[in-house]
Amino acid sequence: MKKNVDIRGKIFTLQDFVEYQAAAVVSREILNRKTGTVTVFSFGKGEGLSEHTAPFDALVYVVDGKVNISISGKTRLVKKGEFIILPAGRPHALKGAGRFKMLLVMLRDKK
Repeated sequence: MKKNVDIRGKIFTLQDFVEYQAAAVVSREILNRKTGTVTVFSFGKGEGLSEHTAPFDALVYVVDGKVNISISGKTRLVKKGEFIILPAGRPHALKGAGRFKMLLVMLRDKK
């Protein structure tokens, strides 16, 4: 699918919205507004995100596969069809247990 195509009013599946690429992280934004973003990611086998913090809560929904998600040093295995909320200001990291896809929803505070 071409980038910068208006997708409003069209039907998609999250599974097919972004393709896997070997040894790579691929992302595709669905929405980007002042109030937040919605992005779909695919992670090749062994890929992940190093530990970082974010100023806003983030919801991670696993679309395919499974991922180890660490929040403040405690690791949880999140599988296809499950979601977890990453609390604002707390360090977190992601490491795939094989390849995986996820939907990331970040909502900004109105402050």
